[in-house]
Amino acid sequence: QVQLVESGGGLVQAGGSLRLSCAASGNIFSFNSMGWERQAPGKQRELVARITSGGSTNYADSVKGRFSISRDNGKNMVYLQMNSLKAEDTAVYYCRATRGVVYWGQGTQVTVSS
Repeated sequence: QVQLVESGGGLVQAGGSLRLSCAASGNIFSFNSMGWERQAPGKQRELVARITSGGSTNYADSVKGRFSISRDNGKNMVYLQMNSLKAEDTAVYYCRATRGVVYWGQGTQVTVSS
């Protein structure tokens, strides 16, 4: 059973930073990719950032240059560093992992006040 537990969300002012963490059960190197999705009220869930087992990364256009995804295979952790936060970044952020199927965590709320 794969478990993903997010942490690090909270309330921050526009222009501020937050770092989200995702603790995964088991060896994250076994996942083809890991990433972060977000869902704002009334909007569809979107993929924010993704990192493959080989270390390649992809970002949504809306966060390029502001967000950075990284992984620590030794600690089975994935991180999302979010800088220059905007009000439109407010959402529930979900950690996801892919290994044949997709797994998600429970989510962590990020609220950016303008």
